Amino acid sequence: MVRSENRGAANFECGAKGEESMSLKNVVKSVIAGMILLCGLSMGRAQTQAPAPAQTPSPYGANVSLENAKKVAAPALAEAEKNHWNMAVAIVDTSGNLVYYEKMDNTQLGSANVAIDKARCAALFKRPTKAFQDTLAAGGDGLRVLTLKGVVAVEGGIPLVMDGKIVGAIGASGAASSQDAQCAKAGADVLK
Repeated sequence: MVRSENRGAANFECGAKGEESMSLKNVVKSVIAGMILLCGLSMGRAQTQAPAPAQTPSPYGANVSLENAKKVAAPALAEAEKNHWNMAVAIVDTSGNLVYYEKMDNTQLGSANVAIDKARCAALFKRPTKAFQDTLAAGGDGLRVLTLKGVVAVEGGIPLVMDGKIVGAIGASGAASSQDAQCAKAGADVLK
């Protein structure tokens, strides 16, 4: 009897392993089927997806001077003050190095670095940071933007163009991203 009980236990264990094995096979099959389905959906969506953000066709020029950086910052800060927004404004050169920076009283501390990061992104990638924001919002392949070092996918960074050449960029942070962009644009428009 002992032998038959052991055999029964052995048969039960084999049966359990067999069921576990079958279950694992089904899971693997389901995962593969899901991946194929997702790839098919991605392929279909890729045709309708927005294109990647294009860089500004302008070539780089000489770096923005301190005098011009101050001229750019002034209307950006004035726009923020007019609307009662506390704002940090950063002006960088073509390499993303800080040329001028100003932070209004009571601006949230996190905005200090964000303004600089927005300006650097706009200068180094030759496009407004809103282009990355829009690409990311589209999802799908646009999510790859998250893997690019130095990208800030939030409105408020704009390249500075003078005589058709990029001389640096402005970044503004402290309010909603659209308000940051409004201030940055007020500054960037000075050099055009």
